[in-house]
Amino acid sequence: MSPAPTTATVRRHAVVESPIGPLALVEEAGALVALSVEGARQGPVPTSFGARDDSLLPHVREQLGEYFAGRLQEFDADVVLHGTPFQVRVWNALAQIPYGTTGTYGQVARAVGAPRAAQAVGAANGRNPISLLVPCHRIIGANGRLTGYAGGMERKEYLLRLEGALL
Repeated sequence: MSPAPTTATVRRHAVVESPIGPLALVEEAGALVALSVEGARQGPVPTSFGARDDSLLPHVREQLGEYFAGRLQEFDADVVLHGTPFQVRVWNALAQIPYGTTGTYGQVARAVGAPRAAQAVGAANGRNPISLLVPCHRIIGANGRLTGYAGGMERKEYLLRLEGALL
């Protein structure tokens, strides 16, 4: 059993309206630690979001508005990824998939040095705590078809169309 932390980490969150529904932005020590789409199957649990303060993370809120307006392709925000070392490697690889393009689980597995771990990549992808900024929606099946998305397939399709990855 590991020792209890000596200081509690305080999390707070803001809620932002978007074309894909309300987004919860979770802040910890000034950094974004979670971006959750309402109703997502996996990802951060709302009880871990902390107190609501809609004035938090104005830079991220502004960038999300620009992204959904089609005027922003790359986010610039202080982000802290909490996960296993493998998950963090996968999430960092997802962040390298350019706007307007897609990748596959196998491509990400190769990128993280685990070419036979496509299923593990899929599991890490599904637990991505910072959707949109870590673009898990850009992952499709090896056959070119859309695959699952914790936020729902309609949202995934919307995001890929917004980015021009689906015509």
